[in-house]
Amino acid sequence: MGQALLEATFAEPGIALVGALDIAGSPLLGRDAGERLGRATGVMVGADVAQGVAGADVLLDFTRPEGTLSHLRACASAGVAAVVGTTGLSASDKRTLAEIAGSIPVVFAPNMSVGVTVLLRLVEQAAQLLGQGYDVEIVEMHHRHKVDAPSGTALQLGAAVAQALGRDLKRDAVYGRQGVTGERQAQSIGFATLRGGDVVGDHSVIFAGAGERLELTHKAGSRMNFARGALRAARFVAAKRAQGVAGLFDMQDVMGIR
Repeated sequence: MGQALLEATFAEPGIALVGALDIAGSPLLGRDAGERLGRATGVMVGADVAQGVAGADVLLDFTRPEGTLSHLRACASAGVAAVVGTTGLSASDKRTLAEIAGSIPVVFAPNMSVGVTVLLRLVEQAAQLLGQGYDVEIVEMHHRHKVDAPSGTALQLGAAVAQALGRDLKRDAVYGRQGVTGERQAQSIGFATLRGGDVVGDHSVIFAGAGERLELTHKAGSRMNFARGALRAARFVAAKRAQGVAGLFDMQDVMGIR
């Protein structure tokens, strides 16, 4: 994802790379950030977050929960806005993120894709229109290296359904089934997780009723759609920062469809 963000940044007019970060011990430390893409940028990859965000307007963070919160604290200290695409954050992590967003503008979305943002809106509308008479199941598939399940996007989709139908996702979510499970409970929101190969990300929400089934699906063929969405979010929070506006935003805010 870091390489996709770099490639998108180099192709985007009006956006300049001023810092690049990786974990301590990475073989990329001290090397030019554009080396793998055959481009000399003069920006060397480092592990010092405070130094990395110095002089920046926005930090793009697609890492792990433990790293993200540390990075956001550095942004708050430096007055730098942030775009966070990290998945796997706990409820406590999200509360901390929201607290930090009280002092800087932050866009947080487990999926930065414009298409997925539209899918979330369509899923919410479908749930409202179809009502309680349809069983809802969410299926997602990602590459073999993904470490969290279900995906953050799948959980977002489940939350959209739960909100539209007045359900409690913590109570009604069913994460996989095995053995003699008994009949499906009407309030359930089911999740099925698939992992394999190099699948970038597939998500389907299935509304199954009596005699018919509605499926809403998004399939990502490249990480570039996430990167372009992240840059769109970066422009959004950069503008908020320039206006002196702090707060926690998501991609629906970025696209103006909330």
